[in-house]
Parts: sequence; structure tokens; C-alpha cells
Amino acid sequence: MNARPPAFQAAAEAPSVSTAKPFLDELFEDGVLIPSGVDGLYGRSGAFEEVIDRFETLVERFSKEDGAVKIHFPPAMPRVNMEKSGYLKSFPQLAGSVHSFMGNDMDHCRLIAAIAEGADWSEFQKPTDLVLTPAACYPLYPTVAAKGAVPAEGLLFDLKSYCFRHEPSKEPTRMQFFRMRENVCIGTAEQVTEFRERWLARGPELLRSLDLPCVLDVANDPFFGRGGKLMARNQRDQQLKFELLVPVNSVENPTACLSFNYHQDHFGTLWGMTREDGEKAHSACVGFGLERIALALFRQHGSDPATWPEAVRKVLWG
Repeated sequence: MNARPPAFQAAAEAPSVSTAKPFLDELFEDGVLIPSGVDGLYGRSGAFEEVIDRFETLVERFSKEDGAVKIHFPPAMPRVNMEKSGYLKSFPQLAGSVHSFMGNDMDHCRLIAAIAEGADWSEFQKPTDLVLTPAACYPLYPTVAAKGAVPAEGLLFDLKSYCFRHEPSKEPTRMQFFRMRENVCIGTAEQVTEFRERWLARGPELLRSLDLPCVLDVANDPFFGRGGKLMARNQRDQQLKFELLVPVNSVENPTACLSFNYHQDHFGTLWGMTREDGEKAHSACVGFGLERIALALFRQHGSDPATWPEAVRKVLWG
């Protein structure tokens, strides 16, 4: 499981993945990404967006075949839901909250003066009822719980959202704002583990059809602090999380482009999602990092999609 396949070495030797120049610099020079002055916050070219659109169409074929209900949430969610979810306990370093000015005329004058002086004006901002969505599936669970019992056949959803995680970096694969496409299954333990097993088989086939070398590996979430190390170890020991890794920044440190997660009854217990028999619902999800997959394609095949291998173009454009 941990061994790196021969395909990774082949990718390392290919001219399209040369490490002579930082990948981010190449993306800027070729106009694939547009710098903003803040690490991890970039504009995207039309070609970049088209690649993501075509990949999403590919994923949606499977979602429709499975009968998934399509729901797209905004990039913000209620603050109370993040507080209840435990995200701030596990990942405080990644969370983002929405603040706004709520003062009077005098406060406004002070705000303007602080900006003019180059001083810190954040004291004039107060937290709103919103936080930035950290994962596409987080708004789903309270929504499902509010609708009543999960039916015997289970539930399947196709989600998408812009997400935020505060981890500024010059690695283009580690953006602060990024899009996540997720398929989520909610039901019995057997239903959701079968769903995850299905996608664990599909995922590698999907990426290899795009001529992307990949390897599946056990993984863990970036839990914070000393207690987080134990949580990460337990997650790995129980094989609750797998990632599909692709060499984007380097062969030595491949990038997780897909993740496959079994939550057990964590969200069922947290949000009160119960099945018709009264038992807590289990859940699992497969997440696609859309920007990361697009970057993997540009890294492997070059900055101009018109020159990509015909077999890859046929899969994406038909």
C-alpha cells in the first residue's frame, strides 16, 4: 500500500513534470493561474476552468448512474453548525470566520482613520453568524437530520462547494479557497462501506483514464495539537481514510487528489441522523479536489489542453 508504483518514476522522468522551475512560477508564466499577491489565492484561466468543467461532467456520469441527489451549498455556513460539528476542536488552524463592520458613525470615522494611518482596523469588525465552509459535506448533515429518518435504502448525494482552509503556501495544490466535489452516502454501516469500496475501485480507474499516475494510501486528517496525534493514529489504524495520491509538486511528495472517508456513526450521533429502525445513521464520502486534479492534468500533459494526448482529450471532451 505504501510502495510507490513504477508509474510515479515514469512521471518524474517526463519533460512535462520537470522540477527545474517551481511549478507555481510555470503556471503564472503560462497564464494558467493568476497571482493575487496572497499565497494560495489565485485567479484561474478559462482553460483551467474548462478542464474542471469537463472533469466534473465525467464524475457526474457516475453520480447520476448511482442515483445521487445533486445539491450545491454556498461557500459559507452557519457559525453555530461549525461550533457544534467539533471542527474548531480538531482543526482550529484551518477555520475561517466571516466578520463585518457593525458600528456607528463614530466607529466608522475611526475605521477610516485607522486605514489611512496603516493601522490595524480589524478591531472595528465583529463576527457574523457565518463561517467559511471547510468541506462540501458539512452543511449536508444538519439538513438531512432536519428532514426526518433516513430511509431503509439509504441516501446518496452529489455535492459541490467552494471551501476555505487557512494554510497559505506557495505550493499551488494548497490553495486557501478551492472547490470540492463530493459524493456522500448515508445509511447503514453496510451501505456506506459498500459505497466507499465502489469508489475506491472507481477512483484509480478514473484518474488512470486521464493518464495520471496514482497510488492509493491510508491517510489521516490534519488534527491539531498533541491530542490530534492520537486521533490521527486511530484514524489510520482503523483505515477510516484513504487518499489517491498523484505526483503534482513532486514525485517524492505526491498530492492527495481524491479522499475516501468512512465517518462511522460520528455525524449520525452528532446531528441526530437516525434510520427508520431508530439506529444512528452511518456516513461515508468520496471527495474530489477539483483544483488539484486540474493541476495534475496541467502538470502531466502541459499548459495547453489542445496539445494533450488524444486519449485524454477523448475522455474529457468526448
